[in-house]
Amino acid sequence: MDLFRNNTHYQPEISYKVMTESIDIIGWTLAISLGLVHLFISRGRWLAAIPKKWWISAAGGVSIAYIFLDILPELGAAQTEVEHSNIPLIEYLENHVYLLALLGLALFYGLEKLALKSRTHRLWHSEQDCTHPEVFWLHITAFALYNAILGYLLREAGNHGLLPCLLLFFTLVFHFVVNDVSLREHHKQSYDRVGRWWLAGAILFGWVLGQVVHLNEVAITAIWSVMAGGIILNVLKEELPEEQESHFGMFLAGAAFYAVILLSA
Repeated sequence: MDLFRNNTHYQPEISYKVMTESIDIIGWTLAISLGLVHLFISRGRWLAAIPKKWWISAAGGVSIAYIFLDILPELGAAQTEVEHSNIPLIEYLENHVYLLALLGLALFYGLEKLALKSRTHRLWHSEQDCTHPEVFWLHITAFALYNAILGYLLREAGNHGLLPCLLLFFTLVFHFVVNDVSLREHHKQSYDRVGRWWLAGAILFGWVLGQVVHLNEVAITAIWSVMAGGIILNVLKEELPEEQESHFGMFLAGAAFYAVILLSA
């Protein structure tokens, strides 16, 4: 999406800069706010007061609108950009960006299957309905990297205006809350004690990294494409619940409402 990519074409090297007074306050505020979502909002009692199938279906509608009206068009634009790059490995491939998105989707799908297998094995052998410690760390590290990349891509959020930033923020709040519920289900107390702090810190770390390290545009596009695949998988996996746990009216309302906002922004 436009917040995650810009129109400046950097030279193919990494550049460094020292943080100055021109810190992107909007990006920093977004990073802190999204970190607080991991720490507090997803544990709030308000979730228990609202029927789960209502809010998770509304979140699914919002996120599906986000995928079809923002992520997929951006992947198409990114594909055109990468095709004109001079990176030796990439020039031999077709549909480079879509392959990277597929890789991201496959990686997060593999992590989900691993977590489910670990929970089943531990429940069967020790009657503990949570993952093994090594699987917990692998899962949390992957999502921390996911968040760090997201934080990095917020580095110039202030250049895109307040409304796009607010749209991104509310989309990610829905996304993070549903992801947190899933991670807490897999890892139980380990997530509350350690995992949520790692995820919150990773966003801030990514933003700080974005202030001192600037990658070229093609590298950013490649990273964004892998993360987009992970977003698509997590949305389809978590935010489109099974029939008995879903509410089609709330899903449709969420999708229609957010589609109107995106198209009019």
